[in-house]
Amino acid sequence: MTTATMKTTLTAAALAVLPLAGIPAAHAASWQADPGHTEVRVYYNHAGFSEQSIEFGEFTGTLHYSEGDVAGASADFVIPVASVVTGVEMFDNDLRGGTFFDVENYPEIRFVSTAVEQTGERNARVTGDLTIKDVTKPATFDVTLHNIGPHPVGQVFDFYKGTWLGITAVSEINRSEWNMGTFVPIGSDRVRIVINAELKAQE
Repeated sequence: MTTATMKTTLTAAALAVLPLAGIPAAHAASWQADPGHTEVRVYYNHAGFSEQSIEFGEFTGTLHYSEGDVAGASADFVIPVASVVTGVEMFDNDLRGGTFFDVENYPEIRFVSTAVEQTGERNARVTGDLTIKDVTKPATFDVTLHNIGPHPVGQVFDFYKGTWLGITAVSEINRSEWNMGTFVPIGSDRVRIVINAELKAQE
C-alpha cells in the first residue's frame, strides 16, 4: 500500500450525515480507500522556524455506513507505524525507534469511532478512541465532504466505476498526551493531523 490507503478514512464516518445534508447517499454498507488517492500527514512546528510534516504510507480498516443509518455508522482503522516517511532516512529511523513511536513494541496506531455529529451541510465531527503506543484517548476530527457519486475517472479505468466520496479530515492533538513528548517544545507539542481520502462504495 501507499500513502493513500491511510487512515484518513477513519473520519469518513462523516458519510453518515449525507442524507441529512440533502446529498444523494450511496446504498453500500462499507467503503474502502483508494490507495493512490488517500494520504495521512501530521504537521508540527519546528523550533518556531517552519512547519514540517511526516506521512504514513499504509493503512487498513473499514468504514461501515448504510443509507439513512446515522447512528449505525462506524469506523475502525489501523496504521502500521513502520510506514512512516519523512524523506530523511535518519529521521525515519528515529521515529520508528524507542525515542518516538517504538514500533517494535507498538507496531500500530488505531482509531475507532464512537460518535458522528453533523455540523454543517457538508461538514461533520467524528469522535473516537485514538491509540498511539500504550495510550488510548479521545480524538475528534472535523470532516469536510467534497463530493459523492460516480467518479469521472471511471470513464477511463474500471477501478473507478461505481460510487465514490471524497473527504478531508482534520484533528489537533497534544502528542505528549500519547507518550510522544520527546523534544517538546523544540518540536511543537501541538500537532495537526490532516487526512485526504477518496473512498469507493463496496456493493
